[in-house]
This record gives sequence, C-alpha cells and structure tokens, in this order.
Amino acid sequence: MKKILAVAILFGALSINAQEKKKEETKDGWNKEGNISFLFNQSAFNNWLAGGVNNISGTLSLNYDFNYTKNDWTWDNKLIASYGLTKIKKEELQKTDDRLELNSLVGKKASKYWYYSAFLNFKTQMSSTDVDGIQTSHFFSPAYFQLGPGMLWKKSDKLKVNFAPATSKLILVHSHLTDLGSAFGVDQGESSRYELGASISGYYKAEIMKNVSIENILNLYSNYLEDAQNVDIDYTLNIVMKVNKYLSANLSMQAIYDDNAFQGFQTKEVFGLGINYGF
Repeated sequence: MKKILAVAILFGALSINAQEKKKEETKDGWNKEGNISFLFNQSAFNNWLAGGVNNISGTLSLNYDFNYTKNDWTWDNKLIASYGLTKIKKEELQKTDDRLELNSLVGKKASKYWYYSAFLNFKTQMSSTDVDGIQTSHFFSPAYFQLGPGMLWKKSDKLKVNFAPATSKLILVHSHLTDLGSAFGVDQGESSRYELGASISGYYKAEIMKNVSIENILNLYSNYLEDAQNVDIDYTLNIVMKVNKYLSANLSMQAIYDDNAFQGFQTKEVFGLGINYGF
C-alpha cells in the first residue's frame, strides 16, 4: 500500500499543478502527434589502465498519439514501440529494450470533465529472448490484454484519469514456455491466465521548463479473483530535453510490480543522446 500511496501522491501533485494552468481548447476531428527517436551510446578504451570494455548500443523508439473528438465523444489512442541492442566486445549482440504497446480509450461525455468510458490495452514484445541458450519469450508470448468499461476524467489530451472497476485481463504465452514451470503469471502446463479486477490509468504530460517536457503514464490493477490487496503497478516516465529541432537528451524509466510474474520491482532505465523526428 505504501508503494501505491507514493505513486498516487506524485500523480496527484502533478494534477493539481496542471489544474492551475489555463484550460486547453479542444477542436473536433483528429489531433495527431508523434515522435521517432534514436538513442546512441558508445564507449571505447585503448591502453586504458583503469579498465573498461568497448561497447556500443542503440535504441529506436516510437511514441505516437492519435486522438479524435466529435461533439460529446472522445477517442484517445497511443502507440508505444521501442527496440534496443548493445554489443560488448567479445560478446554476442544482446537485446536491451523490446516493447510494443497500444492503448485505446473511448468516452461519451457525462458532465463537464467526466465521460462514460471503455478502454483496451495491449502489450507484447517484438523478438525472442534467450537466456543460456533457452528461449524465455518471443513475439506475442507473453501478450497482455486488458478491457473494461468505466468512467473517464479528462481535463485535456495531456491530463486524464480512467477508472474501470470491472476490467478483464488476459495473459497469453506459448505452451512450451510453461513446460517446466510457471511463466509470466501463467501456471505450469497452461498457455493463458484470466483475471477480473479493477483498473486505474492516468496520463500527464507537460513542459516543465523551456525545451524540457515530461510524460507520466501510470497503470494500477487489482485482481478480484486472487490476492486483491496485491496491486500491479506499471509506471513509465519519459523526459525529453531538446538541444535543437533534431537533437535531444532523452531519459526513459519504467517500473513494474506484478507479484505473479516476479516477487519485487522490475525496473528499466534508458538514457542517451537522441536524434528525433517529430510529426
């Protein structure tokens, strides 16, 4: 509960700050915004007595929003994709990032900032992962689906929270991944896991100072059918510090807590000089 409270306080503070700003005008029709970035890191050593290993790495990312508004209807969509590789001297090429996620949220206005809503979330990866010669995951294995009705509070495309008290969650894996034990929360010998619970998802994006933008994506989920007190957490923080139109320093951090998959927090951080193209 302490972990959930800390995240909630952080997101609440950001929301209060945003409410003090002038309301954004929303026009009917499509509002599209996206960014493609390539992060590059490289280290080289030659007769360096302190030690070090030559390495090179790169991560290609896509973050694309395509939202639609018409009268009392709103339909928000976000596509996130990233893939990274690293090469350390005398070692094989290794994967450092692999993410493919689609979020879709539709709402019908109820009053002012409130909407009756329904949402879909899909997550998977794009390539296989091998550990000591054993394949531990691949495309669509695992694949995560969440779907449910609820209520959406939306101040603008950059500030919204969705509450879905009856959310179905489905986890799919290839059967060979559970031959020797459970995998990604799916029991041994099975290829899927179904859950029914409550979901809360929040989104906040702002420019905190000139040429520095911050994006927060928070998803909470509680499974009514098993250990409802153990809330799953998926939090992503993206910070972009622009140098000019095409160059920026990018920081991306993700923290996941899912006790069915792993007893503890899973964390990922990617930082580097980015080549960006906005559209």
